[in-house]
Amino acid sequence: MSNDWEPRIVAFFCTWCTYTAADLAGISRMTYAPNARIVRLMCSGRLDPQFVLKAFADGADGVLIGGCHPGDCHYQAGNYKTLRRYTLLKRLLAEMGIEPGRLRLEWISASEGDRVQKVMNEMAEQIRKLGPLRLERPSPPAPLPSERERGVGVRGLGVEGKTGEGRLKAEVRAKVAV
Repeated sequence: MSNDWEPRIVAFFCTWCTYTAADLAGISRMTYAPNARIVRLMCSGRLDPQFVLKAFADGADGVLIGGCHPGDCHYQAGNYKTLRRYTLLKRLLAEMGIEPGRLRLEWISASEGDRVQKVMNEMAEQIRKLGPLRLERPSPPAPLPSERERGVGVRGLGVEGKTGEGRLKAEVRAKVAV
């Protein structure tokens, strides 16, 4: 592994608490690992599990989810939804062979800028220890044969049941249309 590798972390933060705490950390000039790219959500309960899976598929080495403390959600039960989804995601990622330490959930209130600093640094260090995420990507499927290769006529292009000249006209029309 190269010594200059740095982990890529996607952080999904609730706008009312964790994002505000990250803003407070920045205003207070607290230094923390710059490895995270923050995605601001209105509520952590709005985080669709597909967003997490997409982050990993697109090259993130870790995902951090931040929300309001339980009972303090501006939308009443958003963080409880997040906790249920997080539990589901942990099981799903384990089934996929992704280490559980690559996904983390933290409850951080707006006044806890120092906690954002601590969590970001811990997460970056933990991902450094795990190394880059190497997902096995399935090879793309073989292209399907075209209708022409299968001997099926293309509707509307004048090749149904025709040979020779009709097919040539269809090819010319198709090339002109592009």
